[in-house]
Amino acid sequence: MKPGVVSRCFFLLAILAAAVNPAPAAPTADHGMLYPFDPREKVAKPDLRAIPRLRFLTTLDFPPFNFIDQSGKLSGFHVDLAREICGELEMMERCQIEAVPYADLVGRLDKGEGEVAIAGARITSDLRGSHDFSRVYLRLPARFAARRGDAGPDRAPSGLGDGRVGVLTGSAHEAMAKTFFPQLSLVGFADRAAMLAALRKGEVKAVFGDALQLSFWLESKDADNCCDFLGGPYYSSHFLGEGMAMMTGAGNPAIAQALDHALIAIARNGRLADLYLRYFPKGL
Repeated sequence: MKPGVVSRCFFLLAILAAAVNPAPAAPTADHGMLYPFDPREKVAKPDLRAIPRLRFLTTLDFPPFNFIDQSGKLSGFHVDLAREICGELEMMERCQIEAVPYADLVGRLDKGEGEVAIAGARITSDLRGSHDFSRVYLRLPARFAARRGDAGPDRAPSGLGDGRVGVLTGSAHEAMAKTFFPQLSLVGFADRAAMLAALRKGEVKAVFGDALQLSFWLESKDADNCCDFLGGPYYSSHFLGEGMAMMTGAGNPAIAQALDHALIAIARNGRLADLYLRYFPKGL
């Protein structure tokens, strides 16, 4: 499904499909970087001399990952990440970045009209059977956000007691909260704006949802400096999916290996962390 166009204040919730696991694994709280690979790992750089171009396909309507900036240029986390990868692979002269409709990403890749899709595409078992993926470079955790006076001095979820916590009805975050925080009294909302307004007014003690959207809302005028993150972040591949990875066409494993080599290299030298903080200064 194509992500909708969103405002600069409220960014798209990138909930990925739940993995098919026999039972959900407990969420983990980790304040480090949000990629799950070890930057000390060694992945050999493949010989890419036979590849005439490395074309990255992305979209226009997924800020802050990809969007048109005020000067009319294609910008965003994904665009800068692609450039970092091209630089690490010493392929800047052979690299291209093109924006296409989200619905066309897989088709364009399969027709050979691009080598890499970098647009937060949902990772499914079907796509894994027909395409290759890079390492996951960004996981999107769940977070609590609470009014500053409503969570106790430790600013931990335990300080909420059995208080009312807002969730989006039918969302993966609602299912996750029911599983791992059964003591909370969950209040379902049909839309995000109503849930966040209830938090700001003190009608609920906290909300539980996507850290990406919450991070930007907390910094927005609409939040009126009412609230902050509480505990976490919390990860669960069962409920939130594997994370964001780059997708390549099948049959050319050298490209996927090259992406992994570059990702690990820019994580090890700190450029991936710099890029993350540039677009997510409050963190997730």
